[in-house]
Amino acid sequence: MDLENQKRVLNLTEEHGAENIVVVLGAAEGEAAGLAAETVTAGDPTFAGPLTGVQLGLSVFHVCEPQIKDEVDAGVYDEQVGMMEMVMDVDDIISEMSSIRDEFCKYL
Repeated sequence: MDLENQKRVLNLTEEHGAENIVVVLGAAEGEAAGLAAETVTAGDPTFAGPLTGVQLGLSVFHVCEPQIKDEVDAGVYDEQVGMMEMVMDVDDIISEMSSIRDEFCKYL
């Protein structure tokens, strides 16, 4: 997650409260999604951004996870995500995201 997005997440969390923020990621690989998820839950693991050492514990999901996919109109989901979902390792992404949530999320 780039430094500007880290700053946005931090500002939104300060403004609205961590319990009111849900982060939805769209990275194409489990490892990349996991890194971003770790950043918004446990703090920036690269020690480079505004979330370094900041454990927000935010709720975080990937757009391909059932918790998000089931909430989106099927036609919109198919149009916006469907093609990418066919080439992603969705099981790997779900596994990575579940692991991060289980370890670091405070708000589910």
